[in-house]
Amino acid sequence: MDDTVIKERFKRFQEEVNIYNNIGKALTSSLDSREILQKIMDTIADYFRPSNWSLLLLDESTNELYFEIVVGKVSNRIKNMRIKLGEGIAGWVGLHGQPLLVSDVNTDPRFSQKIDRISNFDTESIIAVPMKIQKKVLGVIEIISTNEPITLSKNDLEILATVADYAAIALENSRNYRRIQELTITDDVTGLYNSRHLHQIIKNEIDRYERYHSPFSIIFFDLDFFKRINDSYGHLVGSTTLSKVGEVIARTIRKVDLAARYGGDEFVIVLPETNKQQGHRAAERLRNAINSEVFFVEEGFNIKVTASFGVATFGEDAGSKDDLLRAVDEAMYRVKETSKDAIALAGAAAV
Repeated sequence: MDDTVIKERFKRFQEEVNIYNNIGKALTSSLDSREILQKIMDTIADYFRPSNWSLLLLDESTNELYFEIVVGKVSNRIKNMRIKLGEGIAGWVGLHGQPLLVSDVNTDPRFSQKIDRISNFDTESIIAVPMKIQKKVLGVIEIISTNEPITLSKNDLEILATVADYAAIALENSRNYRRIQELTITDDVTGLYNSRHLHQIIKNEIDRYERYHSPFSIIFFDLDFFKRINDSYGHLVGSTTLSKVGEVIARTIRKVDLAARYGGDEFVIVLPETNKQQGHRAAERLRNAINSEVFFVEEGFNIKVTASFGVATFGEDAGSKDDLLRAVDEAMYRVKETSKDAIALAGAAAV
């Protein structure tokens, strides 16, 4: 064996060591799934240097693969597309959990022309490997060639498959971490944030207020006569009612707003970049949405609920988290002790 061959093999060995080292760093440097996957795909780009490649993840709710990362000349045309399990090469790999190298897609009946037609692309060969843990497929990594067949050695294929396995481990770790985080901050009845996390949310908004002088308001409301529901229909119906109210809140507030179950039948909505008047309008939208709902119609209960609302604005009504919660609580109780089913602004009468 001459020196040239030895040097070439040693170079390839060093590249393999580097790729596994980079993947190891990616796995331990972050629990953010997007960041981890990007680092792993960067490693693939450095090692294989493909012109067109992608990473697809499985949406278990629809049994479809969607493009999480796309690199290539038609990336903008296909990034929002979805592939059914079993459809095309990627779909076949996702369904069967086996790697696949197709040197000429025109001779393989598993290949689908759909993406090529939509993107005006001309695929010649594909290599696709599953990202899986044990028998569970999380996604697919694809490398695509347009001009000539993909030429990867058996060793290269093993490296790509190993990268996919590492990516699956990293992704599953990230998802498990996120699930644990959600469990610690989420109310198990309504799916909204819990009261413990609410205090952190308000603290974050106060920090932003102090940095950017950006106003924020909060809504505090309590369901009227909720004890009657528990007494009349039982606690299971009462808990389900709270869950349904949580659904009304979630679909009524803005995406930037943050909702929490404060305790019992009390709820708090944090409204970033919102002044007192805007907070009042948001409370009115919530009040109308709740009042328009009729729960347990199929069961014949036809339960309707109303609520008493308070609105307070940080900086205007309070200068600390505790004072803000106290101000909005007092506003809400002015409604609770008088008319109910109304809104009171901190420092003003019910409206």
